[in-house]
Amino acid sequence: MHRDEIDGLRAIEWKDLLPLNRLEILDELSISLPWLVGSWVAASYDQYLIALICSFMFFLTGLRQVHNAYHYALGISRRLTEWVMFGLSILMLGSMHAIQINHLRHHRYCMEEEDVEAMSARLPGWQAVLIGPLFPLRLHLKAIEVGSRRQRGWILAELVANAAWVGLVFGVLEVKWLEYHVVAMAVGQCLTAFFAVWTVHHDCETERLKARTIRGRLKALLTYNMFFHVEHHLFPAVPTCKLDILARRLNAMVPDLVAKKVFE
Repeated sequence: MHRDEIDGLRAIEWKDLLPLNRLEILDELSISLPWLVGSWVAASYDQYLIALICSFMFFLTGLRQVHNAYHYALGISRRLTEWVMFGLSILMLGSMHAIQINHLRHHRYCMEEEDVEAMSARLPGWQAVLIGPLFPLRLHLKAIEVGSRRQRGWILAELVANAAWVGLVFGVLEVKWLEYHVVAMAVGQCLTAFFAVWTVHHDCETERLKARTIRGRLKALLTYNMFFHVEHHLFPAVPTCKLDILARRLNAMVPDLVAKKVFE
């Protein structure tokens, strides 16, 4: 990175973007709820195409919520943030505390050997899809290996809650739309390596900033700001809802820094 680019980045105002007002906090905490309810209602009426669309959007917005939670950028206390991750662990399957450990390591070792989260970004797209089922397994094993005692406690609690939830859905309740939801989330977890990692990091090993981004209000709106990934890596404490503002500031100060886009 050139000296003028470093100076330009240092000049960017970003700390004013950290606070969230009450309405923004409420929006962040509820942003996935309409899609979750929509998927359940559609599945209960056997409208599975609509249900799949809603489930995809629930997973996307759920990722936005846990992504902010990983960085404690939801505008709520750290204690409440831990419980948000716990709840979303059940709804989306897996342990979000395990994913958090690997995501913070991803920021520290971006695209290096220690960066387990970026394993799919080093592969062609079709291989990133194929390794999907292996991806969450490797993330959980790595988190258990490197996590603290407190973190492993959260991971264990979330995995036990997952087992209880799946057993309840399939062994006790036997409600078809809940069974659909669990299967849809399992598929979503298997596609995370492609949609959440490969899309924003592939072919970026030699880039000054090892990530991609987007430009354009419509693209940002449709993706809930989730693909402003260069901006996120530069200023990870900034909440996702403010990344479009950060992108405009980046354009003004260092317009030549951002090269590769998620959507060309």
